[in-house]
Amino acid sequence: MKEILSTKNGLIKERKKLHKRKYREQEGKYLLEGFHLVEEAVKYGANVEEIFIDARGQKEWGTWVTEQVSTTYFVSDEVMKQLSDLPTPQGMIAVVQKEPATEISYQGKWLLLDNVQDPGNVGTMIRTADAAGFTGVLLGKGTADIYSTKVLRSMQGSQFHLPVIACDLLEVVPKFQENHIPVYGTELNVDAVQFNQVEKTAHVALILGNEGQGVATELLQMTTKNLYIPIYGQAESLNVGVAAGVLMYAFV
Repeated sequence: MKEILSTKNGLIKERKKLHKRKYREQEGKYLLEGFHLVEEAVKYGANVEEIFIDARGQKEWGTWVTEQVSTTYFVSDEVMKQLSDLPTPQGMIAVVQKEPATEISYQGKWLLLDNVQDPGNVGTMIRTADAAGFTGVLLGKGTADIYSTKVLRSMQGSQFHLPVIACDLLEVVPKFQENHIPVYGTELNVDAVQFNQVEKTAHVALILGNEGQGVATELLQMTTKNLYIPIYGQAESLNVGVAAGVLMYAFV
């Protein structure tokens, strides 16, 4: 195991850049922090290139790390703080290759996210899709990058369990319909249907939209139907992550 004790080390400077989307896209790599997430990456066959551990990490997981990844570094607490974006680093950070692009199967149950910008919401919705047994998640334009550290923490490894694919929803919605799969948007208006009044089907695509503006009008005009969740109290609306959970489980 190699040692890096200086925050001025060239490798550390390069890896720190992966906190920015531009560099993640250039390098095809991202940072994954914490033993649980790194363990999930290894368990499901992700390409883990390097692991950095500090004194805590070496004490708790040092043997495991050296058995899993050949390129490992022991770093000082100061170096770990440079690599981490958490107030209290978790003792382990891995450099992981991005998942290879996969094809959309156009069968099963899919969650489509249109311009959902909050990282916590995006990660929660992907994790819920995983829990509900959905086939995959499609990320439309404007949606938060799943390789940002906030989304990664919120997903809790679900990106290794089901395909998460960036795409143009205006192009994929017609393809679902060509395959006779109903596509439901989410909208609160007089023409929308209460979510539990449509037939539960084995194949479905559900579109959830931006936290403030909802699903784009162009997409709503392409759907099979648009659904709403009734609100019985005084709240104006549901959090988009909560709404996604209600709708996904309605089709399980």
